[in-house]
Amino acid sequence: MSAYAAPALYAVLLWWSATGLVLVLQHLPRRTHPRSMVAASAVLAAALWAIGAVADDDTETGAYVGFTAAVIVWGWQEMSYYMGFVSGPKAAACAPNLRGLDRFLAALGTSLWHEFAILLGGLAILCLTWGEGNRVALWTYALLALMNASARLNLFLGVRNLHAEFLPPHLGYLACYLSRRPMNPLFPVSVTLGTAATVLLARGALGVDVAPHMVTGMSLLATLAALATLEHWFLMLPLPSAALWNWSLPGRAAPVTEVPEAGVPRE
Repeated sequence: MSAYAAPALYAVLLWWSATGLVLVLQHLPRRTHPRSMVAASAVLAAALWAIGAVADDDTETGAYVGFTAAVIVWGWQEMSYYMGFVSGPKAAACAPNLRGLDRFLAALGTSLWHEFAILLGGLAILCLTWGEGNRVALWTYALLALMNASARLNLFLGVRNLHAEFLPPHLGYLACYLSRRPMNPLFPVSVTLGTAATVLLARGALGVDVAPHMVTGMSLLATLAALATLEHWFLMLPLPSAALWNWSLPGRAAPVTEVPEAGVPRE
């Protein structure tokens, strides 16, 4: 049982602490952000080196290292966006009358360079692991990227809980791209696919005659898929999920513009 429990516990703790650390750093005064990004970039370089170093390491240690390094690479992507260093060509609030495709394109304009950076990060990990036996880092990064894109699309289409307190003050303009709704058409698809991915990865870990490093890798990925799906549910269910990271948030919420209910005209 410990072969499954240990990776699962590690994935939960890494997910919780890494998310909290990014929140802490992005809510610090703006003058600290350049220093934080320099330090994060040095850690990013070390993480990419580690991914390449364990790409042919078919051991449990190799699975842990690849998983951790991929989470670090993803953390850099999140920091660079939320600190405003890699965002998009139009980091500004949308016009009040924007609707439909125009509003989506305007939202994309706030993060286009960020999307390219995510793609480049994935390509870098793909090159580092190409033809090698340990691809835990690649699948970890791909899972994070896909579930993040799903969560952001759900926020755009409309969810019950926007968690605006997670946004630092300098990103308050993003509020106009979010919608508050009891449900949207994408949400059931997102949680169904996330649940299916969790089940398939868990079955892979529980299979007969599975190598120890595959048990560890699949367990890590199954837990991450479950957590990402849970984060989707946090967007809809009336739960105080933000309390998980209260320790990482400042004493006051970010001054974010009020988001109207979907279908209610903005003034």
